[in-house]
Amino acid sequence: MTLSGKLTRKLVDNLGPGRHGDGNGLYLVVDPSGARRWIVRVTVKGQKNSKGAPLRTDFGLGGADVVTLNQARDRALEYRRLAKQGLNPRFNGRQHIPTFEEVAQQVHIERMPTWKNAKHGQQWINTLRDYAFPKIGRMPVDSIGQPEVLMCLSPIWTEKHETARRLAQRIKTVLDVARSKGFRDSENPVTAIRDAGVLPKVKAKPKHHKAMNWRDVPAFFADLQARDAMAAKALMFTCLTGSRTGEVLGMRWEEIDVDARLWTCPADRMKGGEEHRVPLTREMLAIIEPLRALSSEVVFEGQKRYKPLSPMSMLMLLRRMKVEGVTVHGFRSTFRDWAAEAASAPREVAEMSLSHRIGSQVEQAYARSDLLEKRRALMERWSQFVTGGNGTVVSFSISHEI
Repeated sequence: MTLSGKLTRKLVDNLGPGRHGDGNGLYLVVDPSGARRWIVRVTVKGQKNSKGAPLRTDFGLGGADVVTLNQARDRALEYRRLAKQGLNPRFNGRQHIPTFEEVAQQVHIERMPTWKNAKHGQQWINTLRDYAFPKIGRMPVDSIGQPEVLMCLSPIWTEKHETARRLAQRIKTVLDVARSKGFRDSENPVTAIRDAGVLPKVKAKPKHHKAMNWRDVPAFFADLQARDAMAAKALMFTCLTGSRTGEVLGMRWEEIDVDARLWTCPADRMKGGEEHRVPLTREMLAIIEPLRALSSEVVFEGQKRYKPLSPMSMLMLLRRMKVEGVTVHGFRSTFRDWAAEAASAPREVAEMSLSHRIGSQVEQAYARSDLLEKRRALMERWSQFVTGGNGTVVSFSISHEI
């Protein structure tokens, strides 16, 4: 507390963590993080709390970075005037408190530069738009407590648990930011809900993609070789590289270095948000090189000119081939099983071949090599195994059939 009981602009800028009084119920609150906000404590005339004592309440007036000392004093005076009239400022002083949706939209804008990609940023706000805004979007951000948060979470907590978990984290972020700006004083209700165990525990169900046994891959691959469809070529390449569907179908010729036998998939198409280098074997190159004749920017062109294949094309091919119990993504697991059981590959080499991160963040910081040459040797062995051990892949006529 300041000894004089009165603040100055210099003190507002330099005071350390704590609650510093200006007099007449106005306080500057400095968080340990350095964030500065104004609050005013008032006693509402004629109103009692649950214990029968006069109703004294703190109200946020805004962050000190946007609300000056004089503005804070003016706002505090208005709150005290309302309280003396027996009017609770919580219901009569709304002009200074933004709604939950307004704060959420501002957080979204402010954090745009930090999103992994544009899609991730859009997903962040979409979750709030779909599940929070209809229920609490128009509510002043200082009036949102546990009941309001539970209105958003409870309906989807069991059936859409992963979505609900993300929604809870995003609501918490919005309310944390609102508090840092002085629009809230109370504890974050999301934290309180978690600590109290109000919502039931939901056991996460791991999502396993159905995979083909690695011993069956050579025969399956030979069947694919006999097909002219573009989807067959894409599926063969996916199988050999162990890559994800989106990485393969979005592949462009500019990403391929034939001389270095290397495909560099850009960060914006990688699940982990980091560029990934894929060593190309002769068998892989034999699949894609004939496709250059299409003169398209994308390698696996779909039925529409210059557009990639549909993400469903390879799955539909599996269905036409009557291959049951297998997904396209499952070939990554197939490769991983082969690497462990047949190739006895070191774990880090096999995992990096699938663009998985290895170890803790500290380990990742020091292990900066992507083990390209070791991965190249492993992919060579995989290609030889899949193609029957002769190291060749038949050439194909070019067809847009999917």
